[in-house]
Amino acid sequence: MKKDKDQHTDNEPMEEDVSGAEIKAAAKATAKASEKRRWQPRLSYHWIMRNISFFLFLAALAVIYIYNGHYADKIVRDINRTNKELRELQYEYKTLKSEVMFRSKQSELAKAVEPFGLKELMQPPVVVIDSLTAKR
Repeated sequence: MKKDKDQHTDNEPMEEDVSGAEIKAAAKATAKASEKRRWQPRLSYHWIMRNISFFLFLAALAVIYIYNGHYADKIVRDINRTNKELRELQYEYKTLKSEVMFRSKQSELAKAVEPFGLKELMQPPVVVIDSLTAKR
């Protein structure tokens, strides 16, 4: 069942008497025009003013990015300085601890208190017992 040109419905497009060569030429012209438009510079005053808020946003992001880099460098320097101080304090602690251990030896204590007239006991100490508490 063929339909004539006069009997077309609204849903079906009507065939036109346009040749394929004309369609191809129009498509090429449209493609060239859009390609030409694509490569044209778009830095007009109106375009810049319309996008000034975006440029300011990009500038703010750049400033934040630079600040973040400097802040990270500062934090790394602080961490390294603190680690160096910690190592120095650990060395000092170990030195003082070994010195205290050495001075707390019995022989070293005897040498330290000798100028005060104190001497090391040669006999064991005597245990003193309270006679009143021992009876209970």
